[in-house]
Amino acid sequence: MSVTFSARLLMLLAPVIAVAFAACCAAGILLLIGASPIDALQAMLTNALSPTSSGIIVNATATYYLAAVAAAVAFRIGLFNIGTEGQYKIAAFIAGAVGGLGILPGIANDVLIIAVAILVGAAWAGIAAVLRVWRGVSEVISTIALNFVALGLISYLLLPTVLGTESNGSIGTKPIAPESLLPGWTLAAQGASVWGLVPLAVVIGIAFAILMERSVLGFEFRATGMSATAATFAGASSKRMIITSMLISGGVAGLIGIPTLLGTTGSYTLSFPTGLGFIGVAVALLGRNRAGGMVVAALLFAFLDNSSNVLQLQGVNAEIVRIMEGIIVLAVLVATRIARRLALAAQTRAVRAASGPLEVVK
Repeated sequence: MSVTFSARLLMLLAPVIAVAFAACCAAGILLLIGASPIDALQAMLTNALSPTSSGIIVNATATYYLAAVAAAVAFRIGLFNIGTEGQYKIAAFIAGAVGGLGILPGIANDVLIIAVAILVGAAWAGIAAVLRVWRGVSEVISTIALNFVALGLISYLLLPTVLGTESNGSIGTKPIAPESLLPGWTLAAQGASVWGLVPLAVVIGIAFAILMERSVLGFEFRATGMSATAATFAGASSKRMIITSMLISGGVAGLIGIPTLLGTTGSYTLSFPTGLGFIGVAVALLGRNRAGGMVVAALLFAFLDNSSNVLQLQGVNAEIVRIMEGIIVLAVLVATRIARRLALAAQTRAVRAASGPLEVVK
């Protein structure tokens, strides 16, 4: 088996190896604390197949997938948009505030909310893009900083003396009119409701696949990610690619909280879901930034997160789920790194073999 083939095979199997390794580690931990891995797995599967949990898993999968696509757009060009957390929160807050005004009726208000979320998310990510292109500021540092800025800004604007309103003991934006909320459906009798905007994740996934694999812009993204210098010689402006990719990444990030906003909460409150942006980064890494791979990764993370409560009923600390998720991400990174080194070694040997022995000139 050639080194090149081994590298490609390892790259392909890296997510599978990561999940298997994480499962083995989790099983070892369960044995150490005196719990049965088989009983725990059986309880997790039984819980996931229940009518209530199945709907919750579908909702979480859609949300995680949107977060993963937002991170993957930047990853494919070699950027690290760690700011999806702040981007989706500030977008959901402003979109919720605009939606609560009731400027447009019914479905038209939903379209406005979605459009505002996309624009706000793109604008927030655009700040980091401009800093990277004009001043060379690392997008990792700027996006992390912007996360804190977004949280601070939201906390201030949610004050009752500014934009916040108090309802049922909770502070948030003005509630969106009931006729603008999107009804969902259930997968089984007495099951949890699936949000009406879950299909949005499918649309975004298809658009992402077409953009990256079937468009000129996607080719320029991939070329810039592999070598910005080579892409420039090929006619692709690296600065334009950086700004464009970050705007698209931020626009998708702005959609992360919208299914929740229009499907269940109806307003942005202090208890709005957190951490979705960081989960998206992990899902994108596990799915290798591919549309299909991220579906499986998002479903796996949704399954694991939903299993935390049932594990507690089995006498197992729910943090075992977080341990598994962390090990999965680390294992993927290690396997990918090894595969790239194998591929580089194979390329180096191939170049040396093609050039032949060096002649010594006397």
